[in-house]
Amino acid sequence: MRAERSGLREGDDEDFSVVPTQSPSQVQRNLESRSQEEINRKVTELVQFLLVKDQKKIPIKRVDILKKVIREYKDVYSEIVNRAGRTLQQVFGLQMVEIDTKHHIYILTSTLPRVEGENLKQDIQTAKLGLLIVILSFIFMKGNSAKDSAVWEFLRRLRVHPGEKHEVFGDVKKLVMEEFVRQKYLEITPIPLTDPPEFNFQWGPRAAKETSKKDILSFVAKMQKKEPSFWISQYNEAKANT
Repeated sequence: MRAERSGLREGDDEDFSVVPTQSPSQVQRNLESRSQEEINRKVTELVQFLLVKDQKKIPIKRVDILKKVIREYKDVYSEIVNRAGRTLQQVFGLQMVEIDTKHHIYILTSTLPRVEGENLKQDIQTAKLGLLIVILSFIFMKGNSAKDSAVWEFLRRLRVHPGEKHEVFGDVKKLVMEEFVRQKYLEITPIPLTDPPEFNFQWGPRAAKETSKKDILSFVAKMQKKEPSFWISQYNEAKANT
Protein backbone atom coordinates (compact mmCIF):
# COMPACT_ATOMS: atom_id res chain seq x y z
CA MET A 1 0.00 0.00 0.00
CA ARG A 2 1.40 3.41 -0.95
CA ALA A 3 1.86 6.08 1.72
CA GLU A 4 -0.45 8.53 -0.08
CA ARG A 5 -3.44 6.23 0.35
CA SER A 6 -3.37 6.71 4.10
CA GLY A 7 -2.60 10.42 3.81
CA LEU A 8 1.04 9.96 4.82
CA ARG A 9 4.12 11.41 3.21
CA GLU A 10 7.26 9.30 3.39
CA GLY A 11 9.86 10.80 5.73
CA ASP A 12 7.27 12.95 7.55
CA ASP A 13 7.76 12.29 11.28
CA GLU A 14 4.77 14.46 12.13
CA ASP A 15 2.38 11.93 10.63
CA PHE A 16 3.84 9.13 12.76
CA SER A 17 4.16 10.97 16.06
CA VAL A 18 0.62 10.41 17.32
CA VAL A 19 -1.30 7.20 17.85
CA PRO A 20 -5.08 7.72 17.77
CA THR A 21 -6.76 7.06 21.11
CA GLN A 22 -9.31 4.29 20.65
CA SER A 23 -11.61 2.27 22.83
CA PRO A 24 -11.23 -1.53 22.95
CA SER A 25 -14.41 -1.85 20.87
CA GLN A 26 -12.99 0.47 18.18
CA VAL A 27 -9.76 -1.55 18.05
CA GLN A 28 -11.82 -4.74 17.78
CA ARG A 29 -13.80 -3.33 14.85
CA ASN A 30 -10.58 -2.29 13.14
CA LEU A 31 -9.15 -5.78 13.68
CA GLU A 32 -12.22 -7.36 12.10
CA SER A 33 -11.66 -5.26 8.97
CA ARG A 34 -8.22 -6.82 8.48
CA SER A 35 -7.17 -10.45 8.00
CA GLN A 36 -5.38 -12.33 10.79
CA GLU A 37 -2.60 -13.04 8.31
CA GLU A 38 -1.98 -9.29 7.88
CA ILE A 39 -1.91 -8.71 11.64
CA ASN A 40 0.36 -11.71 12.30
CA ARG A 41 2.78 -10.48 9.63
CA LYS A 42 3.00 -7.07 11.30
CA VAL A 43 3.53 -8.71 14.71
CA THR A 44 6.40 -10.77 13.30
CA GLU A 45 7.93 -7.70 11.63
CA LEU A 46 7.75 -5.75 14.90
CA VAL A 47 9.34 -8.56 16.93
CA GLN A 48 12.23 -8.76 14.45
CA PHE A 49 12.63 -4.96 14.45
CA LEU A 50 12.75 -4.83 18.26
CA LEU A 51 15.25 -7.71 18.51
CA VAL A 52 17.63 -6.05 16.05
CA LYS A 53 17.46 -2.79 18.01
CA ASP A 54 18.01 -4.64 21.29
CA GLN A 55 21.00 -6.54 19.92
CA LYS A 56 22.69 -3.19 19.33
CA LYS A 57 21.31 -1.84 22.65
CA ILE A 58 19.72 1.06 20.77
CA PRO A 59 16.71 2.63 22.55
CA ILE A 60 13.54 2.25 20.49
CA LYS A 61 11.42 5.27 19.54
CA ARG A 62 7.69 4.87 19.03
CA VAL A 63 7.88 7.13 15.98
CA ASP A 64 10.33 4.64 14.40
CA ILE A 65 8.02 1.72 15.19
CA LEU A 66 5.16 3.55 13.51
CA LYS A 67 7.16 4.72 10.51
CA LYS A 68 9.20 1.59 9.81
CA VAL A 69 6.85 -1.21 10.88
CA ILE A 70 3.26 -0.24 11.69
CA ARG A 71 2.76 2.33 8.89
CA GLU A 72 -0.84 2.15 7.61
CA TYR A 73 -1.84 -0.16 10.50
CA LYS A 74 -1.93 2.67 13.07
CA ASP A 75 -5.59 1.93 13.83
CA VAL A 76 -4.55 -1.45 15.33
CA TYR A 77 -1.22 -0.26 16.79
CA SER A 78 -2.07 -1.27 20.37
CA GLU A 79 -3.03 -4.82 19.37
CA ILE A 80 0.12 -5.34 17.29
CA VAL A 81 2.35 -4.02 20.09
CA ASN A 82 0.56 -6.14 22.73
CA ARG A 83 0.91 -9.33 20.66
CA ALA A 84 4.57 -8.57 19.91
CA GLY A 85 5.12 -7.98 23.64
CA ARG A 86 3.63 -11.38 24.50
CA THR A 87 5.85 -13.08 21.90
CA LEU A 88 8.97 -11.34 23.24
CA GLN A 89 8.13 -12.40 26.80
CA GLN A 90 7.11 -16.00 26.09
CA VAL A 91 9.75 -16.85 23.48
CA PHE A 92 12.73 -14.63 24.30
CA GLY A 93 12.22 -13.73 27.98
CA LEU A 94 12.19 -10.01 27.15
CA GLN A 95 9.89 -7.19 28.21
CA MET A 96 9.30 -3.89 26.42
CA VAL A 97 9.67 -1.04 28.94
CA GLU A 98 9.02 2.67 28.36
CA ILE A 99 11.92 4.74 29.76
CA ASP A 100 10.85 8.14 28.42
CA THR A 101 7.10 8.81 28.60
CA LYS A 102 7.38 12.27 26.98
CA HIS A 103 9.12 11.10 23.81
CA HIS A 104 7.86 7.48 24.01
CA ILE A 105 11.21 5.71 24.03
CA TYR A 106 11.47 2.03 24.92
CA ILE A 107 14.07 -0.61 25.72
CA LEU A 108 13.86 -4.39 26.06
CA THR A 109 14.77 -5.81 29.46
CA SER A 110 15.26 -9.43 30.48
CA THR A 111 12.44 -11.11 32.42
CA LEU A 112 14.57 -14.19 33.06
CA PRO A 113 15.93 -14.86 36.57
CA ARG A 114 19.10 -12.89 37.18
CA VAL A 115 22.30 -14.56 38.30
CA GLU A 116 23.41 -13.18 41.65
CA GLY A 117 26.15 -10.63 41.20
CA GLU A 118 25.57 -10.40 37.43
CA ASN A 119 22.67 -8.01 37.33
CA LEU A 120 22.56 -6.85 33.74
CA LYS A 121 21.34 -9.08 30.95
CA GLN A 122 24.18 -11.31 29.83
CA ASP A 123 25.15 -11.62 26.19
CA ILE A 124 28.28 -11.77 24.07
CA GLN A 125 29.37 -8.40 25.48
CA THR A 126 29.87 -9.84 28.96
CA ALA A 127 33.24 -8.13 29.38
CA LYS A 128 31.80 -4.71 28.47
CA LEU A 129 28.87 -5.23 30.80
CA GLY A 130 31.29 -6.26 33.54
CA LEU A 131 33.06 -2.92 33.11
CA LEU A 132 29.69 -1.18 33.12
CA ILE A 133 28.72 -2.81 36.44
CA VAL A 134 31.99 -1.58 37.94
CA ILE A 135 31.26 1.99 36.75
CA LEU A 136 27.66 1.88 37.98
CA SER A 137 28.94 0.64 41.35
CA PHE A 138 31.46 3.49 41.57
CA ILE A 139 28.78 6.09 40.75
CA PHE A 140 26.36 4.68 43.34
CA MET A 141 29.00 4.53 46.07
CA LYS A 142 29.94 8.16 45.29
CA GLY A 143 26.41 9.34 46.03
CA ASN A 144 24.79 8.67 42.62
CA SER A 145 27.00 11.15 40.78
CA ALA A 146 30.69 11.13 39.91
CA LYS A 147 32.96 13.49 37.97
CA ASP A 148 34.48 12.11 34.80
CA SER A 149 37.99 12.71 36.19
CA ALA A 150 37.15 10.53 39.22
CA VAL A 151 35.77 7.77 36.97
CA TRP A 152 38.89 7.79 34.77
CA GLU A 153 41.19 7.69 37.81
CA PHE A 154 39.19 4.79 39.25
CA LEU A 155 39.49 2.86 35.97
CA ARG A 156 43.23 3.54 35.80
CA ARG A 157 43.59 1.84 39.19
CA LEU A 158 41.94 -1.18 37.54
CA ARG A 159 44.51 -0.93 34.71
CA VAL A 160 41.89 0.27 32.26
CA HIS A 161 43.33 3.48 30.80
CA PRO A 162 40.88 5.80 29.02
CA GLY A 163 43.55 7.29 26.78
CA GLU A 164 44.89 3.95 25.52
CA LYS A 165 43.43 1.22 23.32
CA HIS A 166 42.41 -1.70 25.53
CA GLU A 167 42.76 -5.24 24.18
CA VAL A 168 39.17 -6.11 25.19
CA PHE A 169 37.31 -2.78 25.36
CA GLY A 170 39.05 -0.95 22.53
CA ASP A 171 38.68 2.83 22.93
CA VAL A 172 37.59 2.97 26.60
CA LYS A 173 36.57 6.64 26.58
CA LYS A 174 34.43 6.12 23.47
CA LEU A 175 32.87 2.99 24.97
CA VAL A 176 31.93 4.80 28.18
CA MET A 177 30.99 8.26 26.89
CA GLU A 178 29.34 7.24 23.61
CA GLU A 179 28.23 3.60 23.60
CA PHE A 180 27.06 3.33 27.22
CA VAL A 181 25.38 6.74 26.94
CA ARG A 182 23.67 5.89 23.63
CA GLN A 183 22.43 2.64 25.15
CA LYS A 184 21.00 4.66 28.09
CA TYR A 185 23.09 2.88 30.73
CA LEU A 186 24.81 6.16 31.65
CA GLU A 187 23.87 9.82 31.57
CA ILE A 188 26.54 12.51 31.25
CA THR A 189 25.88 16.12 32.20
CA PRO A 190 28.33 18.97 31.50
CA ILE A 191 29.48 20.88 34.59
CA PRO A 192 28.91 24.61 33.95
CA LEU A 193 31.85 27.02 33.73
CA THR A 194 34.58 24.37 33.57
CA ASP A 195 37.59 24.79 31.28
CA PRO A 196 38.55 22.28 30.04
CA PRO A 197 34.99 20.89 30.11
CA GLU A 198 34.15 18.49 32.95
CA PHE A 199 31.20 16.14 33.22
CA ASN A 200 29.10 14.36 35.84
CA PHE A 201 28.25 10.68 35.39
CA GLN A 202 24.93 9.27 36.63
CA TRP A 203 22.93 6.10 36.06
CA GLY A 204 20.84 6.11 32.89
CA PRO A 205 17.26 4.81 32.69
CA ARG A 206 18.28 1.42 31.22
CA ALA A 207 20.58 0.74 34.18
CA ALA A 208 17.75 1.56 36.59
CA LYS A 209 15.49 -0.94 34.76
CA GLU A 210 17.98 -3.79 34.34
CA THR A 211 19.61 -3.73 37.76
CA SER A 212 19.00 -2.22 41.20
CA LYS A 213 20.94 -0.38 43.88
CA LYS A 214 20.45 -3.38 46.17
CA ASP A 215 22.07 -5.71 43.62
CA ILE A 216 24.91 -3.26 42.96
CA LEU A 217 25.58 -2.85 46.70
CA SER A 218 25.63 -6.65 47.08
CA PHE A 219 28.17 -6.78 44.23
CA VAL A 220 30.38 -4.17 45.96
CA ALA A 221 30.05 -5.96 49.30
CA LYS A 222 31.22 -9.23 47.74
CA MET A 223 34.19 -7.53 46.12
CA GLN A 224 35.13 -5.83 49.41
CA LYS A 225 34.27 -8.91 51.52
CA LYS A 226 31.99 -6.89 53.79
CA GLU A 227 28.32 -6.88 54.67
CA PRO A 228 26.14 -4.45 52.64
CA SER A 229 25.14 -2.74 55.90
CA PHE A 230 28.77 -1.61 56.32
CA TRP A 231 27.87 1.33 54.04
CA ILE A 232 25.01 2.82 56.05
CA SER A 233 23.87 5.54 53.64
CA GLN A 234 23.95 3.31 50.55
CA TYR A 235 22.37 0.43 52.45
CA ASN A 236 19.42 2.58 53.53
CA GLU A 237 19.01 3.99 50.02
CA ALA A 238 19.13 0.52 48.48
CA LYS A 239 16.48 -0.72 50.95
CA ALA A 240 14.27 2.28 50.18
CA ASN A 241 14.50 1.56 46.44
CA THR A 242 13.64 -2.14 46.77
